[in-house]
Amino acid sequence: MTDTDGCARRARGRVAGSAGRLGEESVAREYRARGFRLIASRWRGRAGEIDLILEAGGEFVFVEVKKSADHARAAARILPRQIRRIRAAALEFCAAQAQGMATPMRFDAALVDGVGRVQILENALQPL
Repeated sequence: MTDTDGCARRARGRVAGSAGRLGEESVAREYRARGFRLIASRWRGRAGEIDLILEAGGEFVFVEVKKSADHARAAARILPRQIRRIRAAALEFCAAQAQGMATPMRFDAALVDGVGRVQILENALQPL
């Protein structure tokens, strides 16, 4: 690999990271408009990272945000391994809450297309 290849790859990574953060911000705004409170963004535990953690009515919502050219492609990028990791991280997060594992929770997918439209799929991240 040449130095030019490495520079190009790092530049693509920075662009993708920025696009991901913008997508997460758009999704967080959508949830806030629906009455949710943002608890954490890019929360990291031993099991992995959760893009967004929100709360409404005592229920925690753990959100995986995916951005792609269209919603179908974004959804296709959510892999079973990621779902298991997100669920394990969510259990880790809830263990530290007052209600512990009895904390009401759900797992959503939030899809962002190439023009920034957000589609929220409630309870989309079921165990496989």
